[in-house]
Amino acid sequence: MGDKKPFSIEFDFHASPQLLYQYLSTPSGLSEWFADNVNSRGEQFTFIWDDGEEYAKLLSKKPNQKVRFQWITDEEDEDQYYFEFVIQVDDITKDVSLIINDFSEEEELEESKMFWDNSITALKHVLGSA
Repeated sequence: MGDKKPFSIEFDFHASPQLLYQYLSTPSGLSEWFADNVNSRGEQFTFIWDDGEEYAKLLSKKPNQKVRFQWITDEEDEDQYYFEFVIQVDDITKDVSLIINDFSEEEELEESKMFWDNSITALKHVLGSA
């Protein structure tokens, strides 16, 4: 497996940071748009899709601002990589943005961005913010 490179993408939202945070940090919120089902036991999250399950650890969260997860894989360098949701509010306009920070191998970068694009489209649909 090659080195993964960090990337960030930003999406504008017409939703309050508090509402957005609920969809990014809770199993019920995440299962509305990110996976078919999400379960958690403490810091351990299980993301369930048609074709299987993925496991992630909740590394940190800051209410209405940030949530960071780390996929649990059998790769020895797994602790270097994470994905996080950062909610930013413009001080002047009060516009809300969601920034996703993730890692991808170079040859999978476009695919990773497309995954997030599709996922965020689903989230906006759930929020009525599309």
